[in-house]
Formats: sequence, structure tokens, C-alpha cells
Amino acid sequence: MSGRTGRHSTVLRTPGGLSLRFRPRALAVGAGAALLAAGLGLVAVGSGDYPMGAADVLRALIGGGTPAEQFIVHELRLPRLVTALLVGAALALAGTVFQSLVRNPLGSPDVLGFTQGASTGALVVIVLGGGSLALAGAAVAGGLGTGLVIYTLAWRRGVHGFRLILVGIGVAAILTGVNGYLLTRAPLMDAARAVLWLTGSLDGRGWANAGPLLVVTAVLAPLVLVGCGPALRMMELGDDTASALGVPVRRLRLILLAAAVLLVSFAAAAAGPVSFVALVAPHVTKRLTRAPGPNLLPSMAVGAALLVGADLLAQRAFPGHQLPVGVVTGVIGGGYLVWLLAVERRAGRL
Repeated sequence: MSGRTGRHSTVLRTPGGLSLRFRPRALAVGAGAALLAAGLGLVAVGSGDYPMGAADVLRALIGGGTPAEQFIVHELRLPRLVTALLVGAALALAGTVFQSLVRNPLGSPDVLGFTQGASTGALVVIVLGGGSLALAGAAVAGGLGTGLVIYTLAWRRGVHGFRLILVGIGVAAILTGVNGYLLTRAPLMDAARAVLWLTGSLDGRGWANAGPLLVVTAVLAPLVLVGCGPALRMMELGDDTASALGVPVRRLRLILLAAAVLLVSFAAAAAGPVSFVALVAPHVTKRLTRAPGPNLLPSMAVGAALLVGADLLAQRAFPGHQLPVGVVTGVIGGGYLVWLLAVERRAGRL
């Protein structure tokens, strides 16, 4: 087996002629973020009103420990952790796909209107008095419907990044107004429930919340990573160049948009429209890997670690009072963007 190292990637060639390209720094960033997410998750599962050591948590995870420990781990804390991991990974993957497709660092579902669409679907159910299952289904339907509207309005012999951003921002503004009106129509208790959901929260999440997102992520993540990842990297060179290299640009863009919208919609159904993760995780990943390209898998690991860490901070920052995780991600994401703008301005790029 022989290897060749480029600026950002390494190619391994086997005696049979098979070649494998990977980027060592990106691989290290992804592995480090995954380990960080696992460590933070272990702390999150072990902390609370019934504290448990790391050894106790691990023993309960493999079926040991007392019945009380097993119940606390498997029924109360582990579902919340799994939901956080899945939501963070799904949002980060969707955000990376959107930013790559529109070739704009602000191309996030938070900006393009998809999370607002999921919120509209959920608010309709809240106003009508539906349950949590109906709310989750409406959030998915709202996100998918918004994606279809944006794609249709942006279509003109194909969908291009700048037009998609403009249409998405316009649709987001309209849906924000609609959501505000729906809040005014809801009863007081339902309006309070809606505001908590709109902020983004992992409180009380169970396996019923994590299950659908787990299935969708298990299906779509390999499709995007393996089936579309190399072609997406070529699409960042421009549609004409990608087409010349044999990439079916229109069909691939439609598949990737559909996958990203599904990931965002099911993530919103599981935890509400958690802000800034889809926008910030790809930026953080690119700065850590220092490599061009979408950085799909490392972004998923960074997004998972970011949301688990934010949820742990939301639970423990103020003893006796838990914050919605969306509040923490909003503060972290907003602070990061302000810092990034300051750095870019000092560097003379703004």
C-alpha cells in the first residue's frame, strides 16, 4: 500500500488499484468533536437531581446497576441526549449542504425560511389544540411545504444560489409575520407552550421524539455523505464546471435540497427550531479543518457536540432553573458571528 499527500488530503493506493482519499486534519477534527460530544453526553447523563458517576452511567448503559439507575438513564436522560445528538448533527449537515449549494456562508435554514415554515405548521396545530404527535407532523409538513414553495418560486431554468437566497429571505419574512399572528390567536396557555417550542427546547424529550429523526438521519446522512458528497464538492466549483465533469447538477441539487429540508423539518419536530446550529457549525468546522469543501462528516460531529454542550449549559448554568437550549445556542451563535465579523474586519476583508 502506498500513499501520496497533497495540501489538504492524503490518497492511499492499494496493490489492487483501489484508491482512498481522506483529509487527516478533517478526520482528526471529526473524531475530536465526536469524542467531545460523547464526553459531554456522559456528564449530562450523570448529572442532575440524582447524580451518578461515569462508571455508574456506563454500567447502567450496558444493563447493570440498580433498577432506579437504569430507569433514570434509559427513560429520563438518555432520550434527551440522543435527541440532542441527532438534532445537532442533522442541523449541521443541512446547514453545510445549504451553504455549499448557494455558495454563501449565510445560506442557512434559519435565514432561508425553512425553520419558519416548520414553526408555522406547529403553530397551526397549537392554535387548533392538537397534541404533540400532531405538532411534530405539522412541523414536518410545514418545513416540506415551505421548501416546495421556495423551490417553485426560485425556479428559472434551474435553481441558483442568489435567487434561492432572495426568495428564501422573502418567504421567511412572510412566515415570521404569519407566526406572530398565530401567536396572537392562541389561548394564553397554548401561546406560552408555543413560545417555548419556538425557542427550541429539549425538556421532556423521550424516545418518541428521537425515533423519527433517528430513522430519517440514518437514511439521509449516508445518501448525502457517500452518494452526493463528492459531487457536491465539484458543484462548489460552479455549475458549468461540475456539468463538464459529468455531474447531473439539476437532479443532484434537487436531491440535496430535499434531503436538507427533511433533516431540518424532522429536527424541528423533535426539538423545535433551534437557532444558529445550522449556521455556525459549518463555519466552526471549516476554521478547524482549514480545508475547502463541504466538510460534511466533521460538521455533523461539531454540530452534535455544540448542541449537547449547549443543552448541558442550559440545564446547569442557573441552579434550580433550566433554560431552553435555543436560548443558549442563540447566545453562542450570535457571539460567534460578532467575533467572526470583528476578525474579518481587522483582516481587511470587510
